[in-house]
Amino acid sequence: MKPKTGGNGKTKRLVLCICGMAGSGKSTVAKKLAEHYGLKYRSGGDALKAVAAEMGYRTTGEGWWETEEGIRFLGKRLNNLEIDRKVDEKLLEWAERGGVVLDSWAMPWLLKKGFKVWLEASEQVRARRIAKRDNLSLEAAERFLKEKEAKTKEIYRKLYGFRLGEDLTPFHLILDVNRLGKIEVFEALRMAIDNLALRNLDKYV
Repeated sequence: MKPKTGGNGKTKRLVLCICGMAGSGKSTVAKKLAEHYGLKYRSGGDALKAVAAEMGYRTTGEGWWETEEGIRFLGKRLNNLEIDRKVDEKLLEWAERGGVVLDSWAMPWLLKKGFKVWLEASEQVRARRIAKRDNLSLEAAERFLKEKEAKTKEIYRKLYGFRLGEDLTPFHLILDVNRLGKIEVFEALRMAIDNLALRNLDKYV
């Protein structure tokens, strides 16, 4: 399916923010949307992992955040909030240029423009997905998930004052993905973006 660029290259101005807790599938669908619409993909998680690598952490593997070392880095971020602030400043710079999909927890609250999507999935569903993805037991996935999310929420509450996963007021669309597969999530968001974001682009730029 071809991107919906329109006669005036609308997608060059488009900014999408895809958000959801770990295991909701936000990174997967954000990359697919970026490819479909010909946009750049920028991830706050990837930027943070780059910082972690510079600090000596071994950040290999998609599920690094749900490892003991990933959790230790979260503790380091709690004690040095400037790490997250600098990453978010860089994401804001990218957003100002337009033509980007942002895979970020902070951007929906910090960014004034953009079409913002929240992917809603239960803790049980997300833990099962993470266990399968990272070859973990369900118990281990649940433990890492709870510890990671508690610390992540504390970081953003201290840094910006918002409650991640609880305050959904910044979002234009909330999609329940508990019973949806990857293709179904993508198709639902594609239709929403085509019919809401691109047809009313001036509201989101």
